[in-house]
Amino acid sequence: MNDPFTSPTPRNTATTSTGDDALRHRLHASVAASPDLLAYLDSLTSTAVEALSSPGQEVFCGVTLIRARKATTVASSSDRARRMDEVQYKFGDGPCLTAAQEEREIYISDIEDLAATSKYRAAMEDHGVHSVLATPILLPATSYSALNLYSTEPQAFTAAARRLARTFATHASGPLKLALTVADLADTGADLQAAMESRRTVDTAVGFIMSQNNCTRDQAIATLRQTASTRRITLRDLAESIVTKATNATDVTDRHLS
Repeated sequence: MNDPFTSPTPRNTATTSTGDDALRHRLHASVAASPDLLAYLDSLTSTAVEALSSPGQEVFCGVTLIRARKATTVASSSDRARRMDEVQYKFGDGPCLTAAQEEREIYISDIEDLAATSKYRAAMEDHGVHSVLATPILLPATSYSALNLYSTEPQAFTAAARRLARTFATHASGPLKLALTVADLADTGADLQAAMESRRTVDTAVGFIMSQNNCTRDQAIATLRQTASTRRITLRDLAESIVTKATNATDVTDRHLS
């Protein structure tokens, strides 16, 4: 997409004050209260809507999270916000993706300022959205995130509103880093558990082959690997098949003997 997005702020900057303490505490507390990363992101969008909406001026909020070797994660404050975000993912480009990946604020004060031929403009107009603000949430290494704000009114995000969005994004950065660390540890634990289960399955299959063929462990492993290669399936899948068949055969034998 070649639309001329404006970006008055190259990086996310904000000053803190005593009045921000409650928001900072709430964002940190929601990490502990959320069962997983997506739940935390959902909580983040809800808090953003409360903090950034004003009387007579409701905003719709989404959060984009991009991690290396992980699917892009999206959380939305409402179905309407979700549909707005989906427009960008459909095109593979847009304010929130640019803000996240380039770590700079993107503000479209009026959708009508975009080229008349812009597909993004047409899609936003179809949904009744007239202004978009995407503010990066800075993260370390290969993770990127952005707060995506939409309004049905043009010129909806004043300079003060954009400062508030940057402050919110700054406060959200630390808790989101913590939530990512917790999620990565959970993923590592799940991967280790899966690896252990796979190892146990292969060991059981090797034992069945040794018993059936009266061979050594090394010979059984070699047979298992050769068969998996010939059939073009993974070692674990073949092992599971062997264990299942052997277990079923044992069950039949036991029933006949009982």
